[in-house]
Amino acid sequence: MSWRKGAGIAGRPWKGRVREYDLFKELTIGVIVVTVLVAAVSLILSSPDDPSVTLKSWANAKPADFVATTTAELGGTSETAGYGPPYNSTPDATQTLGPLDLQSFSGVRIPIDTAKDLVIDPLETLPDPPAAISEWTSASDVQRTDWTAAYAKALDKAPGNDPAQVADGSYGPVPALTGSLLAMAQQGSLDGVLQSRGSFYNTDYTPTILFLGDGTYFPDLATAQHLTGDQWGMMNETGNYPGQSWLWLFSFFYQVEPVKSAANADVLVVVIMGVLTLLLALVPFIPGLRTLPRWVPIHRLVWKDYYKNR
Repeated sequence: MSWRKGAGIAGRPWKGRVREYDLFKELTIGVIVVTVLVAAVSLILSSPDDPSVTLKSWANAKPADFVATTTAELGGTSETAGYGPPYNSTPDATQTLGPLDLQSFSGVRIPIDTAKDLVIDPLETLPDPPAAISEWTSASDVQRTDWTAAYAKALDKAPGNDPAQVADGSYGPVPALTGSLLAMAQQGSLDGVLQSRGSFYNTDYTPTILFLGDGTYFPDLATAQHLTGDQWGMMNETGNYPGQSWLWLFSFFYQVEPVKSAANADVLVVVIMGVLTLLLALVPFIPGLRTLPRWVPIHRLVWKDYYKNR
């Protein structure tokens, strides 16, 4: 007979040991004692309190990297400039799986023109904007590309990539623009300008994070803390603290081939996790799979004290 009619294990009378259950004691331990323990451990261990990474800290710690990144933003060769949606409509920039293009579904919702939004507009907020802005804005796209490409190559060849040791060349206003933005960042005003975005209160740090991510300083800090994708970074935390352990399955697929080296790794992981989630949701409806516990009764070993009296 079916368990629904009371003939199964759940419908049989209990024949095992019976003992009293003190609900008040359980409540006391579960709430008061645990609360005290959590508070005590929090006071002793605290939580990760690494200082915030800002454009100011970056510009002062790695000025050469800041200038090189600013040059890439001006020239449209940074990662953000070629990212595609939701920041821009760069052709063939999205991760796809056959005809599936999840990245483009949302469209360009947060338009970012790296040269204008991250360099020119912030410089125009200065009390005395550099004259190089006029030269830049009046130049053609081809001329701007030539200037930034030449300056980027010169920076690569300079000792220590130091802008002060760049050889003479035809760089147009690029050195003046990057130098002015570097000074602005080192003073700390660039952080405020990028984060305000025309409003008094700010909760959107997108431009700052994108700018930081385009350089090498910020990614190097993440690598040192084991926070990158190929270091199980999705489930790690700054410092020697446990992270988001429930994300282990997402992070796992980034560590194995062919996903690890795939150009569309993100969309592959999304699809894999979607399929696995769907299978889990459909377990009660899949013949054979739904009756697997009857044929492989591992649960009886786990709760053997319960089942030996049933």
